[in-house]
Amino acid sequence: METTNTEVHLRHVEKDVLIPKMMRDKAKERCAEKVEAFNHCCKEAGFFMVFKCREENAALKECLTLHYQDPAFFEECKKEYIREKLEYERTGIPQKNRKQKLPTSM
Repeated sequence: METTNTEVHLRHVEKDVLIPKMMRDKAKERCAEKVEAFNHCCKEAGFFMVFKCREENAALKECLTLHYQDPAFFEECKKEYIREKLEYERTGIPQKNRKQKLPTSM
């Protein structure tokens, strides 16, 4: 039985926890330059990072917030989550294990 995205029911934890987690991960990838700048600043500043890295922190926060509040980005992540969920229901193999290569000789 083939299910479309509109027919899939998402549980509360999926909408409020799992999809936002996916959004955070993808937003960090999209803001990689700002994440790297902030990490570099924190390593250089050490204990005083709270004071010395304000600009980097503000730029990172702005970039991440831009993605978090984008409804199109939420829908994109929701569709990807549903695709992964349906694939898991079909195969029984978790997404992280599907990316592993199968051995060539048995």
